[in-house]
Amino acid sequence: MVVGIGIITFRLHDCRSLKGKRKIVKSIVAQLGNHFNAAVAEVGSNDIYQKAEVGFAMVGTSRQVINSKIDKLFNMADALGLAELVDTEMEIFNL
Repeated sequence: MVVGIGIITFRLHDCRSLKGKRKIVKSIVAQLGNHFNAAVAEVGSNDIYQKAEVGFAMVGTSRQVINSKIDKLFNMADALGLAELVDTEMEIFNL
């Protein structure tokens, strides 16, 4: 079994409240989770209006497939255009 995990850091421009941030982050989490069938959630920077950290996890049987899906997830997160993608981190390991 191969597990892929990662964190995506976003910068939210023109976001002046936690309510506005929550709307954007919920949209990002829902779209990524539904499209890639991955576990996706906000994992950090909860009290900072203009920064969001979204974490995800995927499980599969092949390291190449998980790596490919994570790359596509990063590309989609950037292409959504809801927030500026600032940083990405990922790790793939075998169990």
